[in-house]
Amino acid sequence: MLRIVATSTRVRLLPFPLAPAGGRVCPVGFWEVAVEDVGEQELHVERIAALDLGKATLVTCVRVPHLSRPGRRMQEVRGYATTTSALLGMADWFGGCGVTRVVMESTSDYWKGVYYLLEAAGFECWLVNARDVKNVPGRPKTDKLDAAWLAKVAERGMCRPSLVHPAPIRRLRDLTRYRRALIRDRGREMQRVEKLLEDAQIKLSSVVSDLFGVSGRAMMRALIAGQRDPVVLAAMAKGRLRAKTTALQEALTGFFTDHHATILHMMLANIDRLSGQIAALDAQVAAASAPFAHQVDQLDAITAVGLTSAQELIAEIGVDMSRFPTAAHLVSWAKFCPQVHASAGKTKNKSRGGGNPWLAGTLGNIAAGAARTDTFLGARYRRLARRRGKQKAIVATGNTVLTIVYHLLADPDAQFCDLGADHYDARINKERRARNLAAQLQAATGQTIRIRNGKAIIIDPEPEAA
Repeated sequence: MLRIVATSTRVRLLPFPLAPAGGRVCPVGFWEVAVEDVGEQELHVERIAALDLGKATLVTCVRVPHLSRPGRRMQEVRGYATTTSALLGMADWFGGCGVTRVVMESTSDYWKGVYYLLEAAGFECWLVNARDVKNVPGRPKTDKLDAAWLAKVAERGMCRPSLVHPAPIRRLRDLTRYRRALIRDRGREMQRVEKLLEDAQIKLSSVVSDLFGVSGRAMMRALIAGQRDPVVLAAMAKGRLRAKTTALQEALTGFFTDHHATILHMMLANIDRLSGQIAALDAQVAAASAPFAHQVDQLDAITAVGLTSAQELIAEIGVDMSRFPTAAHLVSWAKFCPQVHASAGKTKNKSRGGGNPWLAGTLGNIAAGAARTDTFLGARYRRLARRRGKQKAIVATGNTVLTIVYHLLADPDAQFCDLGADHYDARINKERRARNLAAQLQAATGQTIRIRNGKAIIIDPEPEAA
């Protein structure tokens, strides 16, 4: 029996069973560990409800203490439709049973309406990952059994809730994600325009840097209107593009037909429609992020984080950092760190796992923008990209950005201060670095090299005696 004498007492544990009485113990190794108080409280929930969700119906299991037999449990399983009136009736039943916590799996988007309704009714709602509460293999799998299993797991504290943001953050997130989706759609439509012009042997994108700028749009509108003369089309160039008139005439010589004009007209109209919707969403996002204006300004000061990225970061991770004990917890939740996979005393390489793709996209854009700057984040990206490759450098830079974001949002008075592009160079021991480089050069050339007074000196080998 192990008796805890103090939370800081160090003990030695034998990694093998004790020998029989009279036998001789042959220890093969020891692990020295510290017995710590983990600070966990009793996790048993007396009155709990669990939901197995579907699109049209759901099954719920309520477990409560037995009325006359202490230590025993009672449960009741019911089925409900997922309509609002049926869910309100289910909430009344939960209230009559004294349910204090409702647990459900994150099944597609079916959980959202149920979760929001029960949350508004005053219940503590937990959304759990289906992977963490998977039923035991080998047993029958039905909706009723799944609901009962989830209730048993949840009442014993054997699952953890997923992060569900409050309503203001959720509304902001809906807007920012839809804006991102429309921007992607507009980009795809622009690529279709370029392919259509290539099909008509119009090489405009080879000469014009911005196909959808003032000059490019004027030329495409003229093509739609029926103008086919390359000289007339090239004369529509504006600004510095006028110096490329000859190249424009060559690029605009092709076989653009009325067939191409019909499709191009539709594509440009679609691009204009998407641009108008994106502009309207920008105004809506600005209004939805107004309550978090201070946090937006804090994040906007980070290198390569503009207004749009700051709004997206707040929409994805929120502003309440008390949900994450440390910055490392936030990074781990976003899956911007390697997973730990150790077995039999060996640690195996494992990818970072799949996290929030919308947050990953924002952090990837920030890392790509920072890579072109002469700042600490830029130096970090380039330093890692040389040794580990661009993909790992993006993840590592995103890890750093998330750490900065955590500390800024956790402290309203904190301000971002760039460490400078020479942060790593200033911490290098130049003498040791010189010795390491000399040793590498010596191993590659076979010559004897010494560092004296900051200079590399090649020592000639002594001539052999005759």
